[in-house]
Amino acid sequence: MKLPRRTFLHLVTGAAALPAVSCFAWAQAYPMRPVRVIVGFAPGGNADTTARVMAQWLSERLGQPFVVENRTGAATNIAAEAVVRSPPDGYTLLFVTSANATNATVYEKLNFNFMRDIAPVAATNRSPLVLEVHPTFPANNLAEFISYAKANPGKISLASFGTATVSHLAGELFKAMAGINLLHVPYRGTAPMLSDLLGGQVQASFDNLAGSIEFIKLGKLRPLAITSTTRSDKLPEVPALHEFLPGFEASAWGGVGAPKNTPADIIGKLNREINAALGDPQIKSRIEDLGSSVAPASPAEFGKLIADETERWGKVIRALNIKAE
Repeated sequence: MKLPRRTFLHLVTGAAALPAVSCFAWAQAYPMRPVRVIVGFAPGGNADTTARVMAQWLSERLGQPFVVENRTGAATNIAAEAVVRSPPDGYTLLFVTSANATNATVYEKLNFNFMRDIAPVAATNRSPLVLEVHPTFPANNLAEFISYAKANPGKISLASFGTATVSHLAGELFKAMAGINLLHVPYRGTAPMLSDLLGGQVQASFDNLAGSIEFIKLGKLRPLAITSTTRSDKLPEVPALHEFLPGFEASAWGGVGAPKNTPADIIGKLNREINAALGDPQIKSRIEDLGSSVAPASPAEFGKLIADETERWGKVIRALNIKAE
């Protein structure tokens, strides 16, 4: 049967439009089932806590469970690779941290390229680090700590929440700038690191202010310095390391990423909802109470932050010849 030309063109045009319409409808309906949010650190730390706050908000706003899954190991590379290998459909997300920006330089042979394989969705928070010691440590301030370290080279254990994380790199930069020798002890996240610091198994650490502030307020940890260039209004009596070592700055940050080629409409939807959370007074207060500040951003702005931090810490890593342990 021969179709009239007008009918034929109408059918062809309609068929061509179907993929775009179905893709748009799919994105509009997202999510239609539970979503996994992979975190590369152990439960209880700043990244895990922030991810759970965001997941709860997204669950309530979008009507499907956003389930946090902790996959520790290899300084968050195991978690990142799990997301890289997942379908780009918005149902597996990564809680991105500053560790992802530093791993590209520290680890020479990764099975993925973070900048290429993870699409930035939204930034969530930024937090300075705090240099802290167990209360029994024989130093009450930063000057005494440096003096004691110089008198006891290699004898002070300095914990980090993971090799190649900003906690580790802040410690290495501090050692280099202060001219001291400390023993690095890496952990798989803030929670296990703090457990040993509180128990006296290690003597000092660089931790997210967000992860340690409650222990500091209770007197269970002694803060010596903040790693931002200015003092924190959460601990205004604690000096910034920058005051002793000009130019020193380090901060932890977090956000959400997805596998590359995840539909732009899904990324846009998640970005709008996460930024709405960061603008909500209750969510903002919860994050700020932990010692972090909210950091709303577009996907492009978050991508620029990742690129800038990768370049900045890459220079430090190469200059200090830091290798994966």
